Amino acid sequence: MTPLYTLHDVGVRFGSGTGGVDALSGVHLRIAPGERVALVGSNGCGKSTLLRVLHGLLRPSCGRIDAKPAVRQAMVFQRPYLLRLSVQTNIALGLWLQGHSWHSAKARAGTALERVGLAAQALRNARVLSGGQQQRVAMARAWALSPDVLLLDEPTASLDPRAKRDIELLMEEFADQDRPMTLVFASHNLGQVKRLANRVIYLEQGRVLADLSVGDFFGGQVLQAHYPEAHLFVRGELT
Repeated sequence: MTPLYTLHDVGVRFGSGTGGVDALSGVHLRIAPGERVALVGSNGCGKSTLLRVLHGLLRPSCGRIDAKPAVRQAMVFQRPYLLRLSVQTNIALGLWLQGHSWHSAKARAGTALERVGLAAQALRNARVLSGGQQQRVAMARAWALSPDVLLLDEPTASLDPRAKRDIELLMEEFADQDRPMTLVFASHNLGQVKRLANRVIYLEQGRVLADLSVGDFFGGQVLQAHYPEAHLFVRGELT
């Protein structure tokens, strides 16, 4: 199966000289269609940078990323940016910019809102919704674009437990629909990783130190024997 992304020795450096910081260093990865990939690690380990590289928001300082031709992707951030417009318009604008007529864009936006359970909020100002509702609007906006890949940067980090579960359910549904999406998401919630991922990539100081199936990552024996840093992270003992 042709990979969606192949990263060859990718590095990202912010700044120059002695004050520069290597956000990613020597990253080699392949991500295949249908995978659910969780990026884990401490704050500042490179998760968000890697997602932005995959999405094309950041260009590698060195190395190369090859993407499958015509792959469609969308990204959901921890705190979605919503315009001071109606919920429906926030979704329709992206479709209109893609070339849809305004009529079809609004219709598709309505379908997307039904998909995430927010049809009743379509005409409300998006900025007055709760945090959980705003994140569902972001999920609807992404789903409306019919992406092959959905990239998510800690999408439930600032939400209450019920709102977190709502977003997790949508992630599961998007991955399991008739035309499934590949998921690549960053998370600090290891329970969420167990529930949603089938592959886990552990980063530390911009480097990939473990890349395992979810069973091996949380199984203990493989991790403890071959990936001591990741083992300490899972046990909450990383210093």
